[in-house]
Amino acid sequence: GLDIDALKVVAKGVNSMRSDSRGFLVITHYQRLLDYIKPDHVHVMADGQIVKSGGAELALELEESGYDFLKTA
Repeated sequence: GLDIDALKVVAKGVNSMRSDSRGFLVITHYQRLLDYIKPDHVHVMADGQIVKSGGAELALELEESGYDFLKTA
């Protein structure tokens, strides 16, 4: 994993390269990364399938509630 300083460096690089013609696939289990790289879309995978999609609010919900709420989705 990255320490907080390295995380900020990576986020700064990703954010500086963002554009309408460029996309990034960022895979993480940690909300902290999303504090520095704001996602346009969030997808949650389970058993190799996307089981829920949303915006940045979905990542916050996962951070607060964990993944158990997906079992009823």
